[in-house]
Amino acid sequence: MNKHGHLAEFLQARRSRLRPEDVGLRTYGERRRVPGLRREELAMLAGISAPYYTRLEQGQSRNASREVLDAVASALRLDDSERAHLHTLASTPSRRGPGARPRPERVPPATSALLAALDGTPALVIGRRSDVLAWNRPGHGLFAGHLGPDGPDGPDDPGGAGGPGRRPNMARLVFLDAHTRDLYVDWTAKARAVVGNLRLTAGRYPDDPLLAALIGELTMRSREFATMWADHRVLACDVADYEMRHPLVGTVTVTQQTLQSPQGDGPSLVVATAEPGSPSAAALALLAHATAPRKADRPHHGAGTRTT
Repeated sequence: MNKHGHLAEFLQARRSRLRPEDVGLRTYGERRRVPGLRREELAMLAGISAPYYTRLEQGQSRNASREVLDAVASALRLDDSERAHLHTLASTPSRRGPGARPRPERVPPATSALLAALDGTPALVIGRRSDVLAWNRPGHGLFAGHLGPDGPDGPDDPGGAGGPGRRPNMARLVFLDAHTRDLYVDWTAKARAVVGNLRLTAGRYPDDPLLAALIGELTMRSREFATMWADHRVLACDVADYEMRHPLVGTVTVTQQTLQSPQGDGPSLVVATAEPGSPSAAALALLAHATAPRKADRPHHGAGTRTT
């Protein structure tokens, strides 16, 4: 589906969740055939004509001004993340043909160096499709200790151990892996964050076949994912607190921070921290000690220069 197909679904979903009484419109008790606002009602609230809004929602108007989009966003009561998502979906699609092979995702040397410097703090490098491109020892121990520590590593050949579909993928783990589901006390909040972030990514990369395949797989294999995906909620997961039931160090509350590249199109660094001096901080210190290399172990190298 291209951007404008996503745009139509997003606008329809948002419109269906607004009731006339939510925006101060009187209905005089008439029966309504559709949930939420009608197109002409939303157009009136946005200050644009009903035919123009209809063309916009149907993907037939591809040159909407920023002012018009902001007016629609205000009428729909979108938050900042949703407003930015609307602008992305309404932008002119790229010239790249459908199904074109996306550029490989690489971990920049500076990010690899930062990951190494955070050796005592759980950290992961995540690609745009939520693939784990690299992790340090505490990061592996906190998020995926039941998997082999060399999961992100693999040859550059896409058919190798590190190729698409073979690396650990955080979205798959959250929805399809029993260990990861049990790890989060409020699993639903984590799951919604994953889906909301994938929605944002799908808006930016509507022609990414690997992303489309991931979404299709999760839709088929997880009823919960399918329900959340159909909701069309978007969420920028920059900072979030999660309580985790870790099998090695017990219950721990962490703040997950996602650090984007300055350009916004590279992999993200996800870091988990705890309040200094708290029991959770002590638990993370214990985890770092437990995952530290023993003298007999060979040095562990991340996947800093690997590709998908």
